[in-house]
Amino acid sequence: MELRKEYAGELSRLMKQNDKIFILDADLAGAGGTKTLYAEFPERCLNVGVAEANMTCVAVGLAASGFIPFIHSFAPFTTRRVFDQIAVSVSYSEQNVKIVGFDPGVHTTYNGGTHMSFEDIACMRALCNVAVLDIVDGVQLRKALPYIVQHKGPMYMRFVRKQTDVLFGEDYEFRFGKADKLREGSDVTIVASGTMLFDAVKAAGILAQEGIKADLLGIHTVKPIDEDAIVASACKTKRVLTVENHSIHGGLYSAVTEVLSMRQPTLCDAVAVRDRLTQVGKLDDLKRDYGLTVDDICNRARALVARG
Repeated sequence: MELRKEYAGELSRLMKQNDKIFILDADLAGAGGTKTLYAEFPERCLNVGVAEANMTCVAVGLAASGFIPFIHSFAPFTTRRVFDQIAVSVSYSEQNVKIVGFDPGVHTTYNGGTHMSFEDIACMRALCNVAVLDIVDGVQLRKALPYIVQHKGPMYMRFVRKQTDVLFGEDYEFRFGKADKLREGSDVTIVASGTMLFDAVKAAGILAQEGIKADLLGIHTVKPIDEDAIVASACKTKRVLTVENHSIHGGLYSAVTEVLSMRQPTLCDAVAVRDRLTQVGKLDDLKRDYGLTVDDICNRARALVARG
C-alpha cells in the first residue's frame, strides 16, 4: 500500500479517538492522500488553497486553541517557502503544529526542480523546538503517528507519497529519538535515513559478501538524533558513512558529524547530494546523477575501510 494511503488510514483511526486532530492542506489533498479524511471528518479538515504561509498560520491558531493540526504539501512548500512563519509562529511561539513534507529530495522526479527539496531537513533542524523525522516505509509511518499525535511540540516529518516497498515487519517498534540497529558489523558504520535505508541494506549485503562487515543504523529521528548509538558504533568500527536523500549540508551527515566531533572524532564520509541544483528526471537516473545509488554506498564504504 502507498505511504499516503497508510498515512490517511492511520490518521483516520487516530481522529476517531482524538477529536483535537485537525487536517490542513494547500490544495493537494488528493495528491497527498488526505482527501478521504474530508468525507469522514468534514468539521476537522480544511483546504486553504495554494497559500502555504496562511495554512501554517491557521495551524498555529488551531494549536493555540488546543487542537493538534497537521499541515501538508510537498517538502519545499511546507519548509523553505514558509520558513519565517515556522520560525516565528511555530518554533518561537512553541506551538504544537505537525508539519508534513511529501516527496523529499530526488523523489519529486517529474514534478520539477522547483518542487524538489535538498534542504528541508537543514531548515527544520536549525529551528529550536522542532523535531525532525525521516520515514522509510508504511509500517514505520503507522507506528510513528500515535507518538507524533501525543508529542507536545512542533514536528517535521518527510516521506514519499507513492512508495510501496516495506522494510519492517508488523512487530516493528517505533522509538522516538532512537536508532534502529539493522545489522551488526565491525568494519564500517553505515548510518542511513528515510528511503535510502533500502539502498543501505542492499549495500551492506553486498559488502558482507566481500568480507566487509557493516554496522547498519537506521535513523528515523534526525533531531533529536540518537547520539549514544552513533558513538557506540563509531567506537567499534572507527569509520562512519552516512546515507541520505538530502544535501550533505545540514542534514544527516551534519547531525552525525556534529555528534562525533564532540564525543568521538571519527573518519567520516557521506552519500548525499553535494551542492547541486535540482532537476527533473526518472528516479533511477536522478539517484545515479547525484551519487545516491547502492554502488555509491558500496564504493564509499570500501574507500573508508581501505583508509585503515
